[in-house]
Amino acid sequence: MVFASNPLALSVPEPAFESWLRDSGYLEVLDHNTSATTTTSSSSSSSFTGDPSTSAATPASGFFVSLFSRLAILFSLLTLNPLAKLAAEDFAGDTPSWSRAFVGFSGSYSFPSSSAQARLRVHENVKRYARNYAYLFILFFACALYQMPIALVGLISCLAIWDFFKYFNDKWQLDQYPITRQCLLRLAQCVTAVILIYSNVQVALFCALSVSYASMILHAAFRKLTPAKQLPPVGRGR
Repeated sequence: MVFASNPLALSVPEPAFESWLRDSGYLEVLDHNTSATTTTSSSSSSSFTGDPSTSAATPASGFFVSLFSRLAILFSLLTLNPLAKLAAEDFAGDTPSWSRAFVGFSGSYSFPSSSAQARLRVHENVKRYARNYAYLFILFFACALYQMPIALVGLISCLAIWDFFKYFNDKWQLDQYPITRQCLLRLAQCVTAVILIYSNVQVALFCALSVSYASMILHAAFRKLTPAKQLPPVGRGR
């Protein structure tokens, strides 16, 4: 059956539609139904055996099929862009609770049943726990600097250089001498680059980014979707 186009039809933007799904709790229902559907289909296919002679090989083949499917889901995480739907507004709200919301309980985690479910979880959880992941990156970067004292000294030296530059810029009013200010600015940039390179600050930053990215994408993929906002109960009219 072909439906005729309706000139009065309204097109809803995708961010607004996803926000409505999130506030209505349908994303959590979709996540749950995807897991239930995959589990049911896999159990029904594994229970069907047409030839009794191949029933002995069914458990082994089913194990390898399940193993390869899970490996394929894990490798699909490498092709995802977890920051695709992240917006600046996601950092403006309150930080979710670390114990109940971010970490959750033992039943709050499950292996994604498909690549589509893993993509849905990653995009949604990164939006919900953006502030938590940002704090984790700061923590990992601080730990990396603690393990690399030279990098920590180099970073503090760079901050001190720019602090001195700002101080003398205000004291000597270098804005009135643009050429002198530009020369001093370029000199400070060169000194900062040399200090950062020789103190291996980029190595500490790379280690913190790698650990933070791996932790974020694994947590977002295995963390089940929970209702982000409870709808107010609808009262009955008198």
